[in-house]
Amino acid sequence: MGEVELSCRAYVKMYLHACLYPRGSINGLLLSSSSAEGAVCVTDCVPLRHSHLPLALPTQVALTQVDAWCSQTQQRIVGYYQANACASDSSPTQCALKISDKIAEQFDGAVLLMLDGSKMPPDYRVPPIVMYERKDSRWILKDKHMIMLRQWEETRAIASQMLEAGDHALLVDFDSHLDDITKDWTNQKLNAKIAELSSPPNGNI
Repeated sequence: MGEVELSCRAYVKMYLHACLYPRGSINGLLLSSSSAEGAVCVTDCVPLRHSHLPLALPTQVALTQVDAWCSQTQQRIVGYYQANACASDSSPTQCALKISDKIAEQFDGAVLLMLDGSKMPPDYRVPPIVMYERKDSRWILKDKHMIMLRQWEETRAIASQMLEAGDHALLVDFDSHLDDITKDWTNQKLNAKIAELSSPPNGNI
């Protein structure tokens, strides 16, 4: 398996999703708009749920809609992310493994990313992520040297700045969309804010 690169947008949205629901489990899908061979470039993510993650029907509805949207926007689902309710537990649950298996059926290089809640305070210095890859029908820890988050310090600063500004309240996951279908689960408003902060003169990420 090759390298996995996380974009600023993908990381910041995952981070804000976890911060928006700090006492519960959250999950989402990792997307790529890149066709690079040998590497998985995670360029975006779609926050899915913040309650009752194992419920199959809402998750299937979300997967179907996200897949259709990806077809229209030249993207593909390349992985899954989750943060567990217990901050010290970053182990994949059966729910995480099941959804990741489903993604791996469609994309050979699929990855499973767990957010480590114990490393998410504003003063943390290392990316709070644990990543797995599928090998011989099992999910195993991926070599951390094969996981890239370019310009990490700038990305971390943007995530902290947005959290402090209360921008995590802008994030819409699929659960919230199902409660109110006028809410945009593609998070265009949040994407624009991240792009603004990560562009010159703030520094291009």
